[in-house]
Amino acid sequence: MKIPFDPACLAPFIAFLFKLWARSIRYEIDGDWDGFLALNRQAKPLILGLWHGELFPATAFGYSRCDRLVTFVSQSKDGEVIARVIERLGHVTVRGSSSRGGVRALLKAKRIMEKENRIGVITLDGPRGPRHKSKDGVIFLAQRVKGVIVPLRAFPKRAKIFNSWDKFVLPMPFTKCRICLGEPMEVTREKLNPEVMAGERKRLEARMRELGRDHE
Repeated sequence: MKIPFDPACLAPFIAFLFKLWARSIRYEIDGDWDGFLALNRQAKPLILGLWHGELFPATAFGYSRCDRLVTFVSQSKDGEVIARVIERLGHVTVRGSSSRGGVRALLKAKRIMEKENRIGVITLDGPRGPRHKSKDGVIFLAQRVKGVIVPLRAFPKRAKIFNSWDKFVLPMPFTKCRICLGEPMEVTREKLNPEVMAGERKRLEARMRELGRDHE
């Protein structure tokens, strides 16, 4: 008889392993991280925007430096495991992505950010790409919360790069990792029609490329 196995039951072990891994990494920060945290304490809505391929080192950095995040996780089975792990790191998750449940997740994140003064975290090109092409969600959310988008890039010195659509980066334990933070991006207050949205995405993508110019 086949015994069903729920991979989500591994979340406690995965979270424990992730915490050890994250604590071993030595972060070097380019940008005013403490200033962003100070803005958050003053109830300024902030959204960290990152590429899907840098999710591991960026999440590890977030775990080690901030306990007031709300992050987006897809509604897939893999997403259930990831959500449980992230919640064990002390953060809040909302379930949804650009391909499924996105609007509902964005509105839920907005309520959490406003009620609990948490920093939003979103993978700009996730969950399916194309790589380094921003989706609309982060622009929509930033406008609705009247907040700013803080571009974030993560560059581990030693890492395994997978042959996946996002070129997923797995930092080696005990490596150095440079975290690059861009200037906060104020989004337009215009109505987000397709033309305006496309322009805002291009502005954000340009800022992300500039952060990676000297590291990729």
